[in-house]
Amino acid sequence: MPSQAVTYTTAAVAAVATGFLAYAVYFDYKRRNDPEFRRQLRRSARRQARQEKEYAELSQQAQRQRIRQMVDEAKEEGFPTTSDEKEAYFLEQVQAGEILGQDPTKAIDASLAFYKALKVYPTPGDLISIYDKTVAKPILDILAEMIAYDPSLKIGTNYTGGVDVAELMREMASAPGVGLD
Repeated sequence: MPSQAVTYTTAAVAAVATGFLAYAVYFDYKRRNDPEFRRQLRRSARRQARQEKEYAELSQQAQRQRIRQMVDEAKEEGFPTTSDEKEAYFLEQVQAGEILGQDPTKAIDASLAFYKALKVYPTPGDLISIYDKTVAKPILDILAEMIAYDPSLKIGTNYTGGVDVAELMREMASAPGVGLD
């Protein structure tokens, strides 16, 4: 009896494999010889590419909206005012950002922590150059969007280079066709 089950199983697997092979041969024949079928395949590929592009744009817009909402919430919470509180808050936020930054799915949360640390740091321009060397690029990109969104963050005021990076980023964001990768 067990050998009969093996025979049936083998026959079923062979039938499925033969069916798959026959479909592959048929598909290849249609692709090579039927111009309408080729057009349909191209249309389908273009339609799928267009849908993927639309989805990417929508998800990017949703991410930007979420970033703006998180920045607004952080501003509403407020930031410490005394130097001791600022120092403790800074260390806490940098540590949280580093921990969250290890998980790629928490890039926005890590960026928010780094943004909060940036808000209380006395020389934000210097901190940005440190972030540039130590923080992953996806997190930096999100952080750049946060900086560009927050007009109250004056990076150039204490930065010895004399360039207001936040203002420059806002100008870049408002220019048509220019975006962050």
